[in-house]
Amino acid sequence: MSLGRVVVVIPTYNEASNLEWIVGRLRAAQPDVDVLVVDDGSPDGTGAIADRLAAADSAVSVLHRTAKAGLGAAYLHGFQVALDAGYDVIGEMDADGSHQPEQLGRLLDALGSADLVIGSRWVPGGSVVNWPRRREALSRGGNLYVRMLLGIKVRDATAGYRLFRRTTLEKIDLASVESTGYVFQTDMVARTLAAGLTVREVPIEFVERVRGDSKMSGAVATESLKRITAWGLRERAAQVRRAWGRR
Repeated sequence: MSLGRVVVVIPTYNEASNLEWIVGRLRAAQPDVDVLVVDDGSPDGTGAIADRLAAADSAVSVLHRTAKAGLGAAYLHGFQVALDAGYDVIGEMDADGSHQPEQLGRLLDALGSADLVIGSRWVPGGSVVNWPRRREALSRGGNLYVRMLLGIKVRDATAGYRLFRRTTLEKIDLASVESTGYVFQTDMVARTLAAGLTVREVPIEFVERVRGDSKMSGAVATESLKRITAWGLRERAAQVRRAWGRR
């Protein structure tokens, strides 16, 4: 079954050493998939590299933003541009090579029976490469916390390798999404499930970046947990009110 027009949104900030490499791999692995680079004003010349790639390949386009406003903000802007351009499937992929373009086919195949597909590290068959045990424990623990607090069954709600149907993004109402940082990923999963839509996870091999600096930090992780805790407590309070109302 044809999925229609597909684009993968790649947000960038100081990814000059990775962008051409990852876009080249993606175009080779999936020649029918377009690429939208969303650059947050990178001072290292990433935007210029993206422009050069777009000039040489009509399947590549670039969205230049003037400031670094967070991962979620970049994705929301890119999603809206892709929707306005008429794409039927809109994906997410990191620029640093941690999401392997050669595995995108797994997500595309799964989207035939889903509204959102996640490339998951923590389902059977999934794995991580070159991660210290502490970071793996942090990711597994964080996802367990999300499942318990939000009451969802997704094993890797924080993952950033994804494909959305345009109908999913339209039903979520992107204008109402306020998450701008890494917690955006969990927010989108929760909203998809709350809308009664289907989320599927497929196993991927996640490879830690070998070039450039990671954008993840302790402060970013702490802020994400704070936001998730607030959502969870608010939902639990709403459940109690509904239960008392029925009584």
